[in-house]
Amino acid sequence: MAYIEGNTADAVGDRPCVFCRALELPVDDDDAWVLARDDRAFVTLAKFPYNPGHLLVLPVRHTGELEDVAADEHASIARFLAAATAALREASAPHGFNVGLNLGRVAGAGIPDHLHWHVVPRWGGDTNFMPVVGLTRVLPELLAESFRKLQPLFEARR
Repeated sequence: MAYIEGNTADAVGDRPCVFCRALELPVDDDDAWVLARDDRAFVTLAKFPYNPGHLLVLPVRHTGELEDVAADEHASIARFLAAATAALREASAPHGFNVGLNLGRVAGAGIPDHLHWHVVPRWGGDTNFMPVVGLTRVLPELLAESFRKLQPLFEARR
């Protein structure tokens, strides 16, 4: 409900981009959820996940245009996408992944002004009747638990 009732615009008035804000928070802040970062890109847990372990890989620089991403930023993003799938494989043994980028609000980007690639672990049977009948998603793991499992795996890959 927080997502549905909240304003999902990137910056409204004095409120900064939620992704840029996450980088400004102390590492131990409950709202940060940043698993790994370098000067060009970072990995964070999705606050409104499709599945447990749903990660986002983003450029550090605030941009919503794919063609604005520099080659060194693309290289960091690609490295973090690979690290994300490796960490998720080790942490939770998914059967597959959805990895993708939505460009623009009409293409499904909830926050179109800061590019973010989704890494969604998938398991056979991970969808059920709840989204169809109850219009509700059921996640068997809290964000804090996903972070606790994944954070050491990213540390090990540095």
